[in-house]
Amino acid sequence: MSFSLSALVLFGLLLAMLLRSKSVGIGGATVAILFGYYLSRTGAAGPIDQVMGAIAHAIPAIDK
Repeated sequence: MSFSLSALVLFGLLLAMLLRSKSVGIGGATVAILFGYYLSRTGAAGPIDQVMGAIAHAIPAIDK
């Protein structure tokens, strides 16, 4: 749950920055979609949580 909350805050800040700078492209659209799924907690949020969890666990292992 703590990762989901921090991801929600992170995606919200990124979306706000992208919208403010008017540079919303494919990356910005992805951030907006992820932010929307986390915000609404639809049925797709479970698989997205799993992917984000896998990414969060894989990032520290990149250096090894």
